Amino acid sequence: TFRKGVMIVCKVTIKDLADYFNWTQIAGDKESLKRPIHLADINRPGLELAGYFEYGQQKRVVVIGNKEIHYITNKMDEIAQRRNFEFITSESTPGIVITNGHACPEVLKEIANRKDLAVFSTNETTTNTSVRITSYLDEKLAPSIVIHGELMRIHGIGVMIVGESGMGKSEIALSLIQKGHQLIADDRIDCYKIHNNLIGRTSRMLEGFMELRGVGIINVARMYGVGSYAKECEISLQIELVPFNDKADYDRVGIEEKEYVDILGVKILKLQIPISMGRPMATIIETAVFHYMLLRDGKDAAKEIENLVLQEIEKNEEEEVKSE
Repeated sequence: TFRKGVMIVCKVTIKDLADYFNWTQIAGDKESLKRPIHLADINRPGLELAGYFEYGQQKRVVVIGNKEIHYITNKMDEIAQRRNFEFITSESTPGIVITNGHACPEVLKEIANRKDLAVFSTNETTTNTSVRITSYLDEKLAPSIVIHGELMRIHGIGVMIVGESGMGKSEIALSLIQKGHQLIADDRIDCYKIHNNLIGRTSRMLEGFMELRGVGIINVARMYGVGSYAKECEISLQIELVPFNDKADYDRVGIEEKEYVDILGVKILKLQIPISMGRPMATIIETAVFHYMLLRDGKDAAKEIENLVLQEIEKNEEEEVKSE
């Protein structure tokens, strides 16, 4: 009922990482900066420095800290350094960063220059460097997909509004903005799976802009204030707009089993709302969000009604037994 998502392929190089954290390059040339990074994890090469290569992680960014430098300096002779550094500086290794402002061992610098592998230095601690690298790569390398629709933050809840083209999604989003809610993305929603959460945003160039048929591109931030849009949010609810069909059997009570949509392995509650002329869609969607918030807190109005009905039936049956 709506355009299928298109996978986003994100490429990260060691140069992106070095530029972001402002590292100083001490080995390798410009070509070495083009090496790609495919894994968000880092490698602290303790076992490799000790000569154990069987489970070596050669595709990860190598971080060398106080312990590694102390071991290299005090426990390894030149022969051991050459043998073990040859393994660490493989063709699939993106790069090496040395923390705490330590100087690069001369043997490592020589081998890295020969193999054209980038080696960097930073004054940051090993712990901070490791955490920052992992956090940065977790986001940049997160599985992602583009979905056609609107993404709004309504009462703090990330709501993705999808449906066939021409359903008036942008107009509904504009009505929600006028009610004080925030626009995240218009037409293009970039969805990322980060730490098992589904995060939605739009391309940087489109932040704060909307397209309205017959009007054109509008600057939401300029028209309604900087608080009318946000750069990203966690997606918790999907609302699918469908054309109203008087022959369709819509769930009027809400007792039926809840429906979920799977996006990048994250399950999101899905509500299907029929749209027709005259229905106050912005108000209905606001109500749907309040309903979701109550469901999340364990308060299901449909179940409450069902329990009340069952209690009334049981009460009537008891009265019938007594009257007999």
